[in-house]
Amino acid sequence: MTSGNLIQLTIEPLSREAFAPFGDVIQADDAAKHFTINEGNTERYHDLADIDPGADGRAIVSIFRGKPRTLPFTVTMMERHPKASQAFIPMSGRPYLVVVAKADTTPTVGDLRVFLCQGDQGVNYARGVWHHPLLGLDAVSDFLIIDRAGPGDNCDIVQMEAPSVIPALA
Repeated sequence: MTSGNLIQLTIEPLSREAFAPFGDVIQADDAAKHFTINEGNTERYHDLADIDPGADGRAIVSIFRGKPRTLPFTVTMMERHPKASQAFIPMSGRPYLVVVAKADTTPTVGDLRVFLCQGDQGVNYARGVWHHPLLGLDAVSDFLIIDRAGPGDNCDIVQMEAPSVIPALA
């Protein structure tokens, strides 16, 4: 759908199946492998994401504190990390958006998919998957990030051939 010169994107709910071409959904639910540990006191949701630091990298843990974005929001650029995966786990319990495109080509507006993630759902972008930088909603939000440290440049940025807009949530 177009609005003037802007192409309007569709927001989808985040699910493991829909997000599979782009990486992993990190969520403690019955679909995840889980079992009881610590003398019955803890349920372990096991191996939720394929963390890939790349051949010459190491996995690091950081916290990103993102300012909220206002919807409608215009998407003009995307980024990717060609050497490693990058996981985002919300710490503030608030919904947020992810915009993704497959890794195999430079993304066009027609390649973009937008997912509404709940505050208990994290995502792990597979190596090379195009994504928009952090899109927190409502208030300043913290995210636990697992990504790569190591030699070489690990961030490619591309300006989109045409802008597109994420509409306000209904």
